[in-house]
Amino acid sequence: MTGEAPTILATSGGWRPGRRVRMEPGPLLHHAVELSGVRGRAPKVCHVGTALGDQLSMNAWVSDAAQVAGFALTHLNLFPMPNVEDVEAHLLDQDVVWVAGGSVANLLAVWRVHGLDEVLRRVWDAGVVLSGVSAGSVCWHVGGTTDSYGPTLRPVTDGLALVPYSNGVHYDSEEQRRPMFHNLIADGTLPAGYATDDGVGLVYRGTELLEAVTEMKGKAAYHVERTGDTAVETRIEPTILPGAA
Repeated sequence: MTGEAPTILATSGGWRPGRRVRMEPGPLLHHAVELSGVRGRAPKVCHVGTALGDQLSMNAWVSDAAQVAGFALTHLNLFPMPNVEDVEAHLLDQDVVWVAGGSVANLLAVWRVHGLDEVLRRVWDAGVVLSGVSAGSVCWHVGGTTDSYGPTLRPVTDGLALVPYSNGVHYDSEEQRRPMFHNLIADGTLPAGYATDDGVGLVYRGTELLEAVTEMKGKAAYHVERTGDTAVETRIEPTILPGAA
């Protein structure tokens, strides 16, 4: 089962500390499943951990979390080789593809080596919901800010550009994020785009922003655009998801 139209949920959240396991899906990840429209069976969710190098420990924690949530979870690993024979067929069979955070620069490079840049575009066109957190948010956009190269943030400008905007993540929790996002848009390095506080997600239908949603009350999303030589920020009040803290 797939969503009604090409859909992306790009977030700065999605997980919570678990009660019996290390972590559990939060309302944002559950919302990605809702967007897929799946009913009457366990939702098929594929976790893609490329940005962290397909760490086995993270895969195990995500598997535990999925069991608690009742997801039919699989992992797409690319290290040391793809763990499925036909990557595109595997992803097309999913309801949701969830991309973990980490190094967006490394993620994009590895994806391109394996042709996932084109595969994921076809998967998106087919209606599988593409989602993720941090690197798994920036990747769907033209680019954004990243700590892939070190603790001082730098721009990434070669995202998959499924949506024609830039993306700022962890907007309220990492002090470099907001000013750098503004500067990159003001000087034309990045196009106008959308940013999310921790706990907030952006829902795109096709290439248009449908709404912002949040699993944490009091948080927001933002539209940032260039006006002259400056960046202008507009706050977007998100819809509060069921179970939000």
